[in-house]
Amino acid sequence: MNHLGEARNLVEEVFPKYFSHQAQTVVCAPGRVNIIGEHTDYNDGFVLPAAIQFYTAIAVSPRTDSFVEAVALDHNAQRVRINLQKSIVNNKDAPWSDYLAGVLQEFQKHGFTLSGMNLLISGNVPQGAGLSSSASFEIAIAAAINTINQLGIHGRDAALIGQAAENNFVGCRCGIMDQLVSAMGKKEQAMLLDCRSLEPTFYSIPADLRLLIINSNVKRGLVGSEYNLRRQQCEDAAAWFEVSALRDISIEQLKQAEGKLDETVYKRARHVVTENQRTIEAAKAMAAGDVKKLSRLMAESHQSMRDDFAITVPAIDTLVEIVSEVLGSNGGVRMTGGGFGGCVVALVPLSFIHKVTEHVAKEYEKRSGLQETVYICEAADGGFADS
Repeated sequence: MNHLGEARNLVEEVFPKYFSHQAQTVVCAPGRVNIIGEHTDYNDGFVLPAAIQFYTAIAVSPRTDSFVEAVALDHNAQRVRINLQKSIVNNKDAPWSDYLAGVLQEFQKHGFTLSGMNLLISGNVPQGAGLSSSASFEIAIAAAINTINQLGIHGRDAALIGQAAENNFVGCRCGIMDQLVSAMGKKEQAMLLDCRSLEPTFYSIPADLRLLIINSNVKRGLVGSEYNLRRQQCEDAAAWFEVSALRDISIEQLKQAEGKLDETVYKRARHVVTENQRTIEAAKAMAAGDVKKLSRLMAESHQSMRDDFAITVPAIDTLVEIVSEVLGSNGGVRMTGGGFGGCVVALVPLSFIHKVTEHVAKEYEKRSGLQETVYICEAADGGFADS
């Protein structure tokens, strides 16, 4: 299915119904899946995500006044108006619009003078599944603002603005990974991102492997959840070691702190330090086409998220177990995303796709009482891929 064309066509065709004229342009930004490297981004570490072919699409036209008027098709066509000449505040009646408001505010903080716009928004990135529908939305908004105002900003700038909007206005202290890969991802490639330098290195995903994403349908939310607590625990560990981030701690240094550092904080730090190493090794394994090593590293990552970072839930652990029963060392599987529900990601050979999905369909509901949703994905270009 062409999810990009589906998203673009919908907003372009429906736009005149809400604004009585044709859109000037349509912009899109993809969701993402993280292959390995979880909760390492805000610790200045390494991640290995890929943009996926599910999108937020925004049809947009300029206005001659200072208002941004937006309609969200996926929220019962709710309409909001934001006056760019007044203080931008949260909207309790339309929480989705906080992402829009936050991005607008960050552009203004950067000194840009913005013109009014009409926006029609829709998307097919599964929400609450850990596939970063929020970052997709933020990058699509940034692309709309960039296009209408002819600002010429690049993908890295758009990502930083999106992250700042989510940190400062929405209230989720996310790292930079989601926004950067949504902005700068590349087709058929995974991005090894150094979250300190923001330098991406791209690695081709072996041609025989597909990204199989399975939604546990355990809904999760990051704002106001355990996410911010995990981040604080990581910061506490970094402060104990007197470094700016856990990126700067070696496994040997960490081991020397065992029994001295608070036990829970130690476990959180152990996950981050070992996950950074696994992520670098996974990128090398991908480059070498070493699927068995990728399989082992993804399994170790999941165990670390379960035991040290305590962000998996029983249904997610069950899904990983079920996929592993079929896949073995022929591919890898782990939880992906912030945790507490959402999805697992598997790197699966084409010849195993049917076997895996069939086994999941047979076993998951029986063992968990829930029904899964399966997405077979390939890596996609980001919303600012040409910048």
